[in-house]
Amino acid sequence: MTATSTAALAEATQPAAVPRRLGAPLWVGALVIVLAFLVLYPLLMLLFGALSDSNPVIDGFGKFRPSLDHFLKVLGNENVHLAFFNAIAACGGGTILAVAIGLAFSWIVVRTNTPFKRFIAGASMIPLFVPPLVAGVAWSILGSPKTGLLNTAFKWIGIDFRVDFYSMAGLILVFGIYYAPYVYMFTSSALQNMDPSLEEASEVSGASAFTTLFTVTFPLIAPAILAGSLLSFVVMLGIYGVPAALGAPANINVLTTYIFKLTAWSPPLYNTAAAVAILLMIVTAILVWAQQRVLMGKSFATVAGKAFRPRSLNLGPWRWFTFGLALAYLFVVVVLPTLALVIAAFRKFLFIKDFEALFDMRAYGWFHFAQVFDNPLTMLSIYNTLKVGVITALIGGALAFAIGYTVNRTQVPGRKAIDLLSTIPVAIPGLVVGVAYLWAWIGLPGGLYGTIWILALAFVARFIPDTVKALSTSFMQIHKELEEASWICGRGLLSTITSVVLPLARPGVVASMTLLFVLAIRELGSSLFLYTSDTTVMAVLLLDYYEGGNIGKTAAFSLVQTAILAVLLGLTNWLARGAAQGSARVG
Repeated sequence: MTATSTAALAEATQPAAVPRRLGAPLWVGALVIVLAFLVLYPLLMLLFGALSDSNPVIDGFGKFRPSLDHFLKVLGNENVHLAFFNAIAACGGGTILAVAIGLAFSWIVVRTNTPFKRFIAGASMIPLFVPPLVAGVAWSILGSPKTGLLNTAFKWIGIDFRVDFYSMAGLILVFGIYYAPYVYMFTSSALQNMDPSLEEASEVSGASAFTTLFTVTFPLIAPAILAGSLLSFVVMLGIYGVPAALGAPANINVLTTYIFKLTAWSPPLYNTAAAVAILLMIVTAILVWAQQRVLMGKSFATVAGKAFRPRSLNLGPWRWFTFGLALAYLFVVVVLPTLALVIAAFRKFLFIKDFEALFDMRAYGWFHFAQVFDNPLTMLSIYNTLKVGVITALIGGALAFAIGYTVNRTQVPGRKAIDLLSTIPVAIPGLVVGVAYLWAWIGLPGGLYGTIWILALAFVARFIPDTVKALSTSFMQIHKELEEASWICGRGLLSTITSVVLPLARPGVVASMTLLFVLAIRELGSSLFLYTSDTTVMAVLLLDYYEGGNIGKTAAFSLVQTAILAVLLGLTNWLARGAAQGSARVG
């Protein structure tokens, strides 16, 4: 029997063929309704808030007074202009630094004989798992102009130099070193796939390795560099934790911190906050569109039809210098901030008069941890965080599986609409999601506002594009013939999914749910507008500790959050390996 006749037989014997004509519209309609509920409805309510003069808390939604005043005020407000330009400056400077670091690491790992390259590659991705607020808190301890540990160390060794991370330069530096992995991911892949003969031709023509690097290598991967740069900029633009920790003490407002301030005033300016949130969303959407256009470009193709291996440049003794650069980066983004958090968490007072006092064990203890756990909100926040993480992972994972299977494995009409709706949140920063859900539910009696469910649904909406993308790769690796064989054996569509597709896609499913779980635990922006005293999560409580001015308690709780994240990542990694082994046995 030929392959064509086998496929025809599979199509003819597929039990879902008849029901599909009836069930497909219902299935597509159900997914569209769910996505509209999660994404479109909150965004429409956000637009409603920006275009109306009614307060959802005082007036409810019974009175709709259309007004463009909020948009006009936002466009003409000097504070908004300043926040916008501060955001552009901080994110722009951070992006430039991220490109320099990410590009250097990708070249070291892919194109040189630097030792321990697998270690370097793994170390360069660590910053992605550090919550932004924890990073900001750690560097506030290190770089405070008066009590910063770095300034104290400089004074001990007699260096007349002081750093101040409560500044634009501090924001740029922290943004750059923590979001360089986004550039690394794009550029390392491009370098891996680039034909080395192009560089060899340059060197045969007399160009040095250094000249070839900047005239051939980097220009050829320009689309990847630009795509990574735009992604880094977009992510930085929507971050609240770092500007809140380092910008707020110096009165440096960016768009995210300014939006939160609008809702924290008395009375809250919800309408103005909605208008600024839409402005932030528009800027982000433009950048996301630009990034996608760059990724679609085909004028910089560097992969030839013949097989090749990426060229490994022999650096000689300099290979230890590049290895030293990797260790220095790891020290700056991991060791130094962790050390600062440990010192601040275990010392009763952060003031350290001299070098010997640093090692005076009488000054150390569990004081701050005892204070943290004496607070009933601590255990409540941990419980709420784990609960909302589990709910987000289960609901988001199931929804992402349904969307991914519909988009990648079927030809049902309407699947492009589902794909579009599930992609929209890419252009919506977490803070904007929080404001949108605030408008969607705060004025409705008996609604979701004030419950753990609104946090979970906001997180699902916020991260559904990442989850679907993570799952899509797994679906693409499963050959269609396996499903056709199941249909030929008489199984229905649902039975085929549960007995064939799901077991084979199990590693991707576990990985996507793990991703959702971790992202939900560290998410701050969306939580700021949706939590109550009963639904406080760890990220919000950490911000409360920091804004309360108690650095010791803040550092202690930062370590608690980091330890929980590390344990959960280790556990989920173990589960993912088990899922991969199970999938291999099924295959």
